[in-house]
Amino acid sequence: MTQAAQADAAASFDPLRPKLMRVAYRMLGSVADAEDMVQEAFIRWMGADRAAVREPEAFLRRTVTRLCLDQLKSARRQRETYVGPWLPDPVVEEEDEEDVTLPLMLALERLSPLERAAFLLHDVFGLGFEEVAATIQRDAGACRQLAARARRHVREARPRFHVEKERGLALAEAFFTASRSGDMNAFGAMLAADVSIHADGGGKRSAATMPIIGFDAVMKVHEKLAALFRANGSKLLRIGFLNGLPGFITMEADGEIQTTALEVEGGKIAAIYVVRNPDKLRHLH
Repeated sequence: MTQAAQADAAASFDPLRPKLMRVAYRMLGSVADAEDMVQEAFIRWMGADRAAVREPEAFLRRTVTRLCLDQLKSARRQRETYVGPWLPDPVVEEEDEEDVTLPLMLALERLSPLERAAFLLHDVFGLGFEEVAATIQRDAGACRQLAARARRHVREARPRFHVEKERGLALAEAFFTASRSGDMNAFGAMLAADVSIHADGGGKRSAATMPIIGFDAVMKVHEKLAALFRANGSKLLRIGFLNGLPGFITMEADGEIQTTALEVEGGKIAAIYVVRNPDKLRHLH
């Protein structure tokens, strides 16, 4: 392919890359895998008869979605042997326009690949069922059933309480301060009775291999952690929204970063999601 042809392909592809990344990431929950799928779509775009494509965005969205469906088959096998809880790669977002929060992404993990695709394309990205059908190569009626089935499964994962942005950021900052200083009275006042911790170390860094559930258990863990933080340090790098939830990024004593995201219900922290697996944090450096 000539340099001029490559430049022509890139000129039409690059403006669509962010949208394609959103589709791929929400399908896979992995930034690196999403980047690979989008790059493969670009390679196919370079080899396509682009003059014959009337709607490049629809063509490329179909390409990326089908690549992701294939990728999900191997990803599921890998997750069966994953050490400890699996969490999606943390993504820092200024705005969560599609309202795909971390709890919803975890709920999507329980769906079949086709259910996941139908739900995301229709309910999240707003495509009609005819377009969904063309994308996943099923008829429109089957796509309606797939999306309806998915909707039933993920209904409980939809955010029931909207956290105003400034309130969420303030809560994240207060959580960081209390958890690092060891002010357990202030820390406990932020927690719901059934609060839980989900830590993803992937076998690469120390982390609980099972969720920690309940107020007393979470308080006990954080009393021990606070002593470690005071002795070894924990540097705040950024407060923001991670996968639609308020949270923060820190540099820990081992020189690695980690992310903490807080699910808030009724003004209290209902779940704490910590990603420590360095493979999932490379894109944040």
